[in-house]
Amino acid sequence: MRKAPDAIDRHVGARIRLRRNMLGVSQEKLAEGLGLTFQQVQKYEKGTNRVGASRLQHIAAILDTPINYFFEEAPSPSACAIEHQGDTPTELLTSKDCLALARAFVSIKDETVQQKVLSLVRALGSGKAAPDLLEDWVQSRS
Repeated sequence: MRKAPDAIDRHVGARIRLRRNMLGVSQEKLAEGLGLTFQQVQKYEKGTNRVGASRLQHIAAILDTPINYFFEEAPSPSACAIEHQGDTPTELLTSKDCLALARAFVSIKDETVQQKVLSLVRALGSGKAAPDLLEDWVQSRS
């Protein structure tokens, strides 16, 4: 019987994906550097396959980061017992779209505009937003 991915394995995989995306390195390019298939890199990033210590050291070298980077913000052993998924900053930023949104957001220099964008995204995320909310928001910026 196959065991479900461990929270630490998922976290390490998410940190690999985050760092890879931050550097603009494709799964294929990382896999090539490791002598693996991109599918194996996918399995590491999802936490489906555990990354061995020597392999993690090689990944750290390719991604030009210290090995402890992959364990930063790792869930505590007690948190591992309570499986949370998708609610940590690392897990959120592993999505290319989330990372792009975060980069675009921090590039906004006007704090008032940042707050309006945040309000818009929260309203859209709540599902309570009217269909014309975006149009209203754009007009309110004028």
